[in-house]
Amino acid sequence: MFKHIHYQRITSLINRLFWKYLFSKHFKGYGKKSHIFMPDYIVGDEFITIKSDVYIGYKSSIIALNQNNNSPNLTIGHGTKIRRFSHIVCISEIIIEDKVLIADKVFIADNIHGYQKPDVPIVDQPLEFVSNVRIGTGTCIGENVCIIGAKIGRNCTIGANSVVTKNIPDYSIAVGAPAKVIKTFDFDKSEWINVKRIK
Repeated sequence: MFKHIHYQRITSLINRLFWKYLFSKHFKGYGKKSHIFMPDYIVGDEFITIKSDVYIGYKSSIIALNQNNNSPNLTIGHGTKIRRFSHIVCISEIIIEDKVLIADKVFIADNIHGYQKPDVPIVDQPLEFVSNVRIGTGTCIGENVCIIGAKIGRNCTIGANSVVTKNIPDYSIAVGAPAKVIKTFDFDKSEWINVKRIK
């Protein structure tokens, strides 16, 4: 048992050092103790900043597309953890602040596929900018969440399978498709309050 645990630790360290060596020199910024584990796609790494102690899980994609020389900005803050199979696509600006927890299979984009020309396959139409995305410090994003062109405040919880297309204020719990705020934190009462009780 001890040998197995020791082997796992050595393997993990080798993997971490290998991916760090492979990626760190290519990004706009790459902080200490950050780890990208076996990504699916990384595009536009020169426009991507990964700060310290960031973890990005297996088969995730991080894409910053330099459409029309617009120099996109994709930043992932200190201590943020992004789990497996997540997909981030930036053509203008996506900022994920510090200590954000992102579950498996989350999609984050500041754009959508163009569809204005009905005689042209959508895959052949350019991406269309929607709005810059920002996810606040301390927020938790549940599994299978889709965030498109929206800002989410600090210390929020977004329930699994939600679709966020409108801004969510600080200290909120939001669920659904489209996502709606169901609770917010009342600092005077030091408790979470159902939105129907807010006057």
